[in-house]
Amino acid sequence: MAFDKNLDKELFSETKEFETSKLKVGVYSYNDGEKKLQISRETRNQDGEWKFAKVGRMFKDEVEAVIPMMQKALDSM
Repeated sequence: MAFDKNLDKELFSETKEFETSKLKVGVYSYNDGEKKLQISRETRNQDGEWKFAKVGRMFKDEVEAVIPMMQKALDSM
């Protein structure tokens, strides 16, 4: 079965923007299945446009911002 974006429901979302990137914590459910938490990062390119990037390693200030968002996401699960 191929992925169908219409079946992917965003149940919670919060974003924190930093100087050159932003992190988003979300809770999603695919086809009314089990709720899952997702952390995603976008970085700003030279043209000022946002582009998807791997989360990978995080700076301390990013972790300090993400932990409360993750707790809110957990509460929504």
